[in-house]
Amino acid sequence: MWQKLANWNTLRNQMLAGFVSVMIVVLVCVGLLTFNSVSTLLNTKAETQMKQTASLTDGRLEALINQMDTLTLQAINDPRLQQLFFSLANGEAVSFSQRQAMMQIYNHIQAYSNGVNSVELYSSDLKRMYPLDEQSLTNRVTSNWIDQADKEKGKLVWIGNDPRDPDSVLAIRRINLIDRWFSNGGYLLVTIKRSYFEFQAEMSQSGHRELMLLADSASRPIVGDGSALAVVSELMQEDSDKVTLEGQRYILVKKLSEKTGWTLMILYPVSEITDGISILRVAIFVSGAIGSVLFTILSFLLSMMITQPILRLMRAMRNTRQGVLKPNLSKTYTTELNDLNMTYNQMVENINRLIKLVYEKEILQSRTELLALQAQINPHFLYNTLEALYWSLEGKGEEELANLVVSMSDLFRYVISGPNKEEWVTLGDELDHVKRYLGIISVRFGSRLEWQIHAADQFSSVPIPKLLIQPLVENAILHGMEGKTGPGLVTITVEPSPMNPSDLRITVSDDGPGMDDRTRRDVMGAGNSESTSSGKGKGMGLSNVMRRIKLYYPSQAGENRGLSIDSTPGQGTSVRFDIPIHREVHHDSIGENNSSR
Repeated sequence: MWQKLANWNTLRNQMLAGFVSVMIVVLVCVGLLTFNSVSTLLNTKAETQMKQTASLTDGRLEALINQMDTLTLQAINDPRLQQLFFSLANGEAVSFSQRQAMMQIYNHIQAYSNGVNSVELYSSDLKRMYPLDEQSLTNRVTSNWIDQADKEKGKLVWIGNDPRDPDSVLAIRRINLIDRWFSNGGYLLVTIKRSYFEFQAEMSQSGHRELMLLADSASRPIVGDGSALAVVSELMQEDSDKVTLEGQRYILVKKLSEKTGWTLMILYPVSEITDGISILRVAIFVSGAIGSVLFTILSFLLSMMITQPILRLMRAMRNTRQGVLKPNLSKTYTTELNDLNMTYNQMVENINRLIKLVYEKEILQSRTELLALQAQINPHFLYNTLEALYWSLEGKGEEELANLVVSMSDLFRYVISGPNKEEWVTLGDELDHVKRYLGIISVRFGSRLEWQIHAADQFSSVPIPKLLIQPLVENAILHGMEGKTGPGLVTITVEPSPMNPSDLRITVSDDGPGMDDRTRRDVMGAGNSESTSSGKGKGMGLSNVMRRIKLYYPSQAGENRGLSIDSTPGQGTSVRFDIPIHREVHHDSIGENNSSR
């Protein structure tokens, strides 16, 4: 962790972090101030727009109400209507033609307003005079509205929804007889289409999505958007200025009409305000991101101009640590760095001169030692000597000794690797070498040594590092046979591994005295150590084999490459290891590198 922190703790990164930190603080402060100022401006603008919309809508509604009030007032003051109801009030009979003439009043109202469905006239005793039937006013409206019309003394009273026609609303007005001191002469009932008040569609063309509702005094909807008509009563009782309708948040504005007693409600979407704020937020973030990128690039370039000469000098110094001493030929525009470069180049020149002298001395000494070693041990001289000894014994009839000399010569040829010899051999070659070794060692032990090799021919071509089995056989003979007074058996077994079918298991066992668990653990510990023990019973040869197995066959996930020792006191010892049947590429490189050493 500290190494990672040290890698980041460079002058360039420190300068870049400082510049970027200052830039981020400045951008955050400017962004917050801009966001607060503009969001306040947007909220103020939205509130002003809502007030304007409410005032405009209320003004249009009042204009429609005043228009209907004027038309009905003109109707009840019409001389023909006054004369008709004056005659009724005096108890005079009214002819059919006089009642039929009231149609002109209806036509007059409809001529100036296309929102009127019908006009009905009733006498003071609540009988209908027009249209021509004898229905009662109480069949059309309840008595409380008639009382309200009497109370208003000729003013237009807006009843609300028509129970007979859901697409119409009702308004009633008392007919005051001018010639009878404005006494009650009857009633005028007007039926108005709902569409007469449907002005919100026109308002929505301004680009806003506000909803407009009109409800009567009984909280029944007159006109409005279909999605809000179902909750008119809840909206009428709502005291908060924000409501939720079908998952959408709205700002609720209410205005009560004094003339009609109806309530105008405007639902302005909160998103109309927040969308502008969201766009502002995105714009600030994008501007901040672009500014951050540009400022980071400029800061990086500036830091590179300062730190690049130092980095080039550092790379030259690292090459010096790796044994490559090269001067730093780069030039800078900074006097101090140029002086530093000059000093470094002078130092490199002096060190290279000293290295050249030491290197020449080392080469001369190495060549001398090599010639001395070659003079001491010359493999060809050894092979020629053994061959001469073989022919001498052959000529004297000593065939057994002659064969022993041949075996020793083959053993030396196998063991001593020339510069071009491979470190890897086949399993068949390794077993042949083991046989030669056992044949030679049998001269010492005679009939006391018995050995068996169990290996199928199909495994003869499996690659294996040279001298991986023979040290184990030597260890079994030295520690298994010397502890016995009678014959001893050494067995080499090659078979598929029971743990992994793609591996071979090679086992070297003897029937010697064996060892207890403590001794076995000591042997394993000595074998796993870096140094090879030389004492008897301490695992001679095991350390070398263990380290080579781990080197040539690196353990994969779930594998445990290495030696395993099983031993029972008085019964013998078995040493085994597993190798893959197919040789992998990285093993080749390891083997070649080992052989080159």
